[in-house]
Formats: sequence, structure tokens, C-alpha cells
Amino acid sequence: MLSARNIANFAINFDDYRLINQADFEIENSRTQVTSGDVLLTIVGTIGRTAIVPQKTQEFALQRSVAVLKISGVDSRYIAYALSTPEIQNWLQENAKGTAQKGVYLKTLGTLPIKIAPKEEQTRIVAKLEELLSDLDAGVAELKAAQHKLVQYRQSLLKAAVTGALTADWRAQNTVPESGAALLARILQERRARWEEKQFAKFASQGKAPPKDWQKKYPEPVQPDATGLPELPQGWVWASVDALIFDGPQNGLYLPASQYGSGIPILRIDDYQIGWHRCRKQLNLVAADVETSHAFALTTGDIVINRVNSMTHLGKSLLISKSLNGVLFESNMMRLTLSGDVSAEFMTYYLGSDVGRTRLIQGAKWAVNQASINQQDVRRTAFPLPPTEEQRALADILREQLDAVVDQEAAITAALHQSTAQRQNILRAAFSGQLVPQDPSDEPASALLARIRAERAAQAGSKKPRSRKPKESA
Repeated sequence: MLSARNIANFAINFDDYRLINQADFEIENSRTQVTSGDVLLTIVGTIGRTAIVPQKTQEFALQRSVAVLKISGVDSRYIAYALSTPEIQNWLQENAKGTAQKGVYLKTLGTLPIKIAPKEEQTRIVAKLEELLSDLDAGVAELKAAQHKLVQYRQSLLKAAVTGALTADWRAQNTVPESGAALLARILQERRARWEEKQFAKFASQGKAPPKDWQKKYPEPVQPDATGLPELPQGWVWASVDALIFDGPQNGLYLPASQYGSGIPILRIDDYQIGWHRCRKQLNLVAADVETSHAFALTTGDIVINRVNSMTHLGKSLLISKSLNGVLFESNMMRLTLSGDVSAEFMTYYLGSDVGRTRLIQGAKWAVNQASINQQDVRRTAFPLPPTEEQRALADILREQLDAVVDQEAAITAALHQSTAQRQNILRAAFSGQLVPQDPSDEPASALLARIRAERAAQAGSKKPRSRKPKESA
């Protein structure tokens, strides 16, 4: 720890701060002069970010969310690092006021205590911090680059899957009895048979005989538009999602907020991302009657698709696992069930790929701060249909490869958290006297502060008082 001789608590005086904005430039330029070495500190919104005005910079304006610290007698870099320590960052958060957006008042900021070391020790601390933190920053940059490459790898893997490149070796080693085109024909035949069966049941429940030519009312599936889509390998065929759906799409459940808090778990759009979802016990509960619960209960193997969201999240899809069986789903998503001969897992991977999601949301409608897709958008989305056996092989390969990606992403995230903790530990050590050796011959911090205060007092005494303009009589 620093001795009393070598460190002192220093409250930055309110007069050292200047709050500037564009209007100040227009009204009185002298009040807004930002010079090299000034320390900038955000005091509204994202509180606590610091920067130092560089040696060569053009005149610029600052928002009201930024305070300028004009430092004299103390190294600006030392102050900027001090402001970044966990203790001061916590102080700033604790002393922020406001409702809609919190901020630290300048008068409050003027009471902020900063530990000041001797001038020579400041130089040693800054040099050591720059050495350690530059190495740490380089490591963080490498981790973030690896993180970005994993995102790219994920998409390249999905692209290889939906274009058949991922299972090229599998096709060379396996012979399948049914092509994708033959599979589609069989699914369409079954699709029509299921519709006719439902119509017969409907007529029977109403006590009516089927009307003449009732089969002609069968809704033929939407034809896929393969324009601009990649060429598929032999044995594959483009099909519309509509042709492969046996139930749905169905929009989810809307209930007022007063019915939330107890009852049955319900899946909401913030409960899942592509390839991830909250566990059942973390979901919100909603009070729904038996009939409603039956109509909106998810079943293992269903796919839910987000139909209303910001454009970056619109169209995200999730395959319902056993752990979510029986959970309800909200109105801002839709549910569909595929033919048993189509891998719902492979379909979900496809909808999460750049190729699939682009097709899914290409007809999105814009509203205020959000976009939406409808059931018809889902129906007409083109899907690359391989033979059933190859679909399963693709799902197995993708699951294994993407699980490995998830593990690597988790490792990188953990390393980034460790880097953040290490940065805080380094800063904490720097301002508790544990980072660099002390030199008894250094001028004490108390002497430095006394000189700074004397200079400030002399400057204050030399300032001429402002004269007030006399009021004009009426």
C-alpha cells in the first residue's frame, strides 16, 4: 500500500470542469475551448467512459453528456486511468440521478475523490499500465477476431449443408432408394389424403354428405421460387415449405398482461435464439383454460418462427425439444408441424442460414421500429429437399459441428470475462500502490497538491470580477 507520504485523496474542484456543446461554440468560443490533454468523461447515459484529447485535433463540439476535465499538475493519462478503476466506476453509478436517463451532476462530480501519487510515480504507473493493458488489449482483439471467425464459420457450415457440399462424401458412400423429387411427390400425395380425411370428418360432424366436386377445393401448395438460389446436387429438389407442412402455420396466443404470473409456461420471443432457448422453469407463466392450452400447446418436433421483431431478429426459428413439450407460445410467433419424412432439425438449421433466412424475410413488412412476416411468407419459402436419409445425415453432422462451435464460443466468452476481470485487477493494483515500486526520493503527493492549490488560488485572485450591465429604466 502507498504510505501517507506518497498518496493523498484529491477532490477535483468543480471549477476544473467545463460542460460544452454546439451552442457554446456559437455563443462564446472561449468557454468551449478543448485542448490537447483534456480528459473527457461521459456523465449521462453510458456513464464512466473516458478519453484524452490528442495532441493534434481539430476543434469539435461535445454533447451535454460529456464533461471536460482540464488537468494541471497531474498527468492526464493518470487521471483517465484512475477514472476507469472499478471503485470510481461504481462511485459514478451510485451517484447518478434521474429517471428516464441517469446522469451525474457536475456539482456532484466535483466531490469525486481521486488518489494522487507523486508526480514521478504517476509516470511509472502510467508506463506500466500502458505496457500491461496494451498486451491485454491485444489478447482481447485476438479473442474477438476468433469470435467473429466462428460466426463466419457457422454460416459457411450452414451454407455447405443447404447446398449439399457438407454431405458430398456421404452421397458418394451411400445409395438411397428414393430421390428428393420422389419424396416430394409422396409427401404431396399424403398431404392431400390428410386434407380429404379432415374434410370427411368435418362433413360427418355436421351430419352432411360431401358436396359435389368438393375435392376441387383442395388448397394446392405454393410453388417455390428458386430464382437466384444455389444449384442443388443430384437427387435434391427445391420445394416450398408449404408443401412440407402437415399442420399450420398457426399464430400464437395473445393474453392480457393481467393473466401472466401463474399457470402454464409460455414461450416468448426473448426466450430463444437460433440454437438456444431458456429452460422450462425460467419461462413466464400464464393463466389459460383447458381449451386454449390444448390449441396453443407446443409438441416435440414442432418449429416456431418469430414473426414480429426488429429486422435483425425477425424470422429466428426454434425446434421444440422434449423439455418444451406442452409449453404455450405467444402471438408474435407462429408454429408449424412438418411431414414425418422431413427432418424438422434440418429445416430449422436451414431457416437459420443466410440462404434460408433471406428467403423467409424477403417479403417483410415494416412498421414503427419493427418488421413482420406472415403465414404466406413462411409457406412460399423455398427449401432444399434431399432424400430423407440424407436429411438425417445432414442434421447429425451439423449438430456435432455446431455443438463444437458453441463450446468454442463459450470458451472465448469466458476468456473475455477473465480479461475484463484482469483489467480491473490491474487498475485496482495501480491505484493501491501495488503495481510499481515507490521511491522515497519522490516529491510527496501532499507537496504536489499544495503547489496545485497555490497556483489555482493565484489564478483565481488575478481574475477580474465580472461587471453586471445596469438595468435600463422603463
